[in-house]
Amino acid sequence: MSAALTLAKPENLDRLLPLCAAFHADAGIEQTDDARRAALSPLLEGSPYGAIYLIGPARAPIGYIVICFGWSVEFGGLDAIIDELYIRPGVRGRGVATEALIALPRALSSAGLRAVHLEVDRANEAAIKLYRRAGFHPRDGYMFMSKRL
Repeated sequence: MSAALTLAKPENLDRLLPLCAAFHADAGIEQTDDARRAALSPLLEGSPYGAIYLIGPARAPIGYIVICFGWSVEFGGLDAIIDELYIRPGVRGRGVATEALIALPRALSSAGLRAVHLEVDRANEAAIKLYRRAGFHPRDGYMFMSKRL
């Protein structure tokens, strides 16, 4: 199984929405399809704040990854947060997510990306193992915090 990455465009929205809805259902995120559409569309239309990549064949993706860009003085420039990563349950465990998590930052580093961050549930041992395989590590003394506006 290949983790080929394709930059998603507006014409991919109808393929992306069911994947995103499945991820949200798995993660317990309550959001309407209209809200999902509104959140995804700017990234598909070329917003400088992030990008969405389809994983697998573009005509029948097996997953997706959303990456959102920022700037870090500490890391020396452009950084990013992996906001969502989803692989269909039927193809999990085949190394696709690991391959995507290695390939995407490597490709974006040539465009100046200095660091990639992600958030993980501390109780999700499988996800932590996956992220460690892909080269991610917890930062001692730090935790990700949020404030909804």
